[in-house]
Amino acid sequence: MSKRNLALIGATLVSIIYGVTFTIAKDVMPAYIDAYGFILLRVGGSVILFWLVWLFMPKEKIEIGDFPRIIAAAFFGVAFNMLTFFKGLSLTSPISAAVIMVSTPMIVLTLSAIIMKERMQKRKVFGIILGLIGTAFLILYGKSIGTATNAGLGNFLVLVNAISYGFYLIVVKKLMDKYNAFTFVKWIYLFGFLMVLPFGWSQFQAVDWSVVPAAIGWKIGFVVIFSTFFTYLLNLLSMKELKPTTVAVFIYLQPLFATIFAISLGKDELSLVKIGSAVLIFIGVYLVTMKKN
Repeated sequence: MSKRNLALIGATLVSIIYGVTFTIAKDVMPAYIDAYGFILLRVGGSVILFWLVWLFMPKEKIEIGDFPRIIAAAFFGVAFNMLTFFKGLSLTSPISAAVIMVSTPMIVLTLSAIIMKERMQKRKVFGIILGLIGTAFLILYGKSIGTATNAGLGNFLVLVNAISYGFYLIVVKKLMDKYNAFTFVKWIYLFGFLMVLPFGWSQFQAVDWSVVPAAIGWKIGFVVIFSTFFTYLLNLLSMKELKPTTVAVFIYLQPLFATIFAISLGKDELSLVKIGSAVLIFIGVYLVTMKKN
């Protein structure tokens, strides 16, 4: 099997794990641990895992001039990204969060045009506008069921997270072209941990672990090991063979898996607003990513 096909399989696995994570993480917070405390636990556990794995990997020296890019990747890909996503998810529903994340590829394309000076066709511009209209409708009118305490604010924070992740994909690509993934990802998470520490420490301390059921403990472990450590590693390895916009395209699969998983467990329900918003977003995504004949 070619390296490209392996990268495509890896990106698909990431989408499946993320799709399931929307509902699993929602079961944990805010009932047992608040969003920022959960992030501190998530990032801290991943720091330990990445540094342990690095001990058994070939050693490379990182140039001093590349550390500002690593710090930027830590901010956009770990700290700001996770703080806005988990806080947003704690306020909205799994399906709404997953659909909004579909706007990420369009955001990556826009940022590539602004930062990397890539040409944008009229068709792609129209697709971006259409997708953002769908996202705006979901934020303003996408009412949720269950424990969605503030769907409007939650949906907005998930959108901010998508923008942050778009910056991360562009920033980290140059590191992937220069180093082995294990060489710098441990630093990304270490800096990211230091960034989220002031926000999550008090919430982490407030957790009463004696009342946390074993099932919730397993779900926390799933988010730390699979949704963080495993997915970030697979994403980085996929980007070794694929472009940032290609990796971002696989986010389109997340609403499918998230919807199937959430509805099967009775955690969410479909509505005309969610369906209509999703249709607008997917049409926009299609216009942005279709190849010119």
